[in-house]
Amino acid sequence: MELIDINAPGQDWRGARVLVRADLNVPVEHGRITDDARIAASIPTIRELLNRGAAVGVCSHLGRPKGQPTPEYSLAPCATQLARYLSRRVDLLPDCVGPEVTARVEALKPGEIVMLENLRFHPGEEANDPTFAAALAAGFTHYVNDAFGAAHRAHASTEAVAHLLPSCAGLLMAREVDVIGGLLERPQHPFIAVIGGSKVGDKLPLIQALLERCDRVLIGGAMCFTFLMASGDAVGASLHEGPEGQQMAHELLESAVRLNCMLQLPSDILIADRFSGDANLQVVASDGIPAGWMGVDIGPKTAATYREVIADAGTIFWNGPMGAFEVPAFADGTRAVAGAMADASGVTVVGGGDSGAAVAQFGLTDRFTHVSTGGGAALEMMEGRTLPGVAALPHRG
Repeated sequence: MELIDINAPGQDWRGARVLVRADLNVPVEHGRITDDARIAASIPTIRELLNRGAAVGVCSHLGRPKGQPTPEYSLAPCATQLARYLSRRVDLLPDCVGPEVTARVEALKPGEIVMLENLRFHPGEEANDPTFAAALAAGFTHYVNDAFGAAHRAHASTEAVAHLLPSCAGLLMAREVDVIGGLLERPQHPFIAVIGGSKVGDKLPLIQALLERCDRVLIGGAMCFTFLMASGDAVGASLHEGPEGQQMAHELLESAVRLNCMLQLPSDILIADRFSGDANLQVVASDGIPAGWMGVDIGPKTAATYREVIADAGTIFWNGPMGAFEVPAFADGTRAVAGAMADASGVTVVGGGDSGAAVAQFGLTDRFTHVSTGGGAALEMMEGRTLPGVAALPHRG
C-alpha cells in the first residue's frame, strides 16, 4: 500500500487549518520527558506544513488517563519540547474539543501552531465515538495522520476523523508503511528475522508470519528458554513459559520444518547465579544450564553465528533484545546484533519497542535503514494485519 502524503502532487496547504495526529506518547517522569524520540520524529511533517502556509493543531494521547482529565498526563511537557524543536511558540489549549478550542482553531493564521490537550481525557477517543470525532474535527479544514505508533487502534483521532475531513498521511506515517510494506511484499533475500523478548505467546502470530516469509529466524531473549524446554532441554532457573507456551514453541518448530525456514536457537548461553549486575557469570552450552542458574543473554558463540548470518542477509528485521540488556553485564548479545545490523549491507529494519531503545542506547539509530516508532503497530503490520489508522487514509492503487 502506498499512502498519499502531504507532499503528493496537487496538495496546496496555503491557508489550511490542519489537524495533525502525532504520536507524542513519550515517557514523562516528574514532569520531565526522558526520551523525546517520538516528538523529534513528528517534526518533519509539522515543519513542512507550517512552511507551506498551513496552520497546525497537533493532537495526541499520553498514557492511560482512563477517559478523564488527569494532570500527570497533560501534554504540557510535549508542547514545551515541540516549541524548542520548531523554535516557535506552541500554546497548549485547555482541552481537545469544545467551543473554546474550536474558536481558537478558527482564529489560527498561516504558520501558527497549537497543541490540543490529551485526547484520552475523553472516553470518546478510545471508543471511536463519531460525536467526539466531529467535535475534534471542528474548525479544521484538513486532517493528517502521522501517528504510526497508534495506527493499530481504531480510535476517534486515528480512524473516525479521517472520514470527516480531507485526509492524507504525514511523512513519518508514509515512511513507516512503505518500509514495513516492503518487507512484506518485496524483501531482498536472504530475508532474516531476529526475534527476542520474553514470551513466545506474545509473539506467536508474528513468528508464524515470519516463518512463512523468511529464510531464517534467529531466536534470542527469554523466549529461547521456552523453545529449549520444548526441545527437551533443562533451563535451570531461567525465565520460561509453562506447558501452553512450550506447546506453542513446539508447534512453531514443526511449522519451521514444514515451511523450510530455519528457526535457529542459541547454541550457548550466558548464565548468572542471580539477576544482578554483580552476579557470578559463566557461559554454558544451551542444553547445559545447571539448576539454580538463569540465562540472561545469548552466549558469544551464538552472537558470532548471528553476526555472520546478518552480514550475509539481504533483509534483516529485528524485534526484541537478545538478553536483559538494561543490565550492562547482560547486554553483549543485544549489542552484537545491533552492531552487526549497523554494519550490514542489506536492508535493516528495527520493529520499535525495546530493540529500538537498545539501538538508541548504543548510539546506532542513524546506521539502520529504518527504526520504527511504533512497536505494536509495526508487529501487527508484519503479521499481515490491517491497521485501522492506515486503512482510513487514501492510498494509491
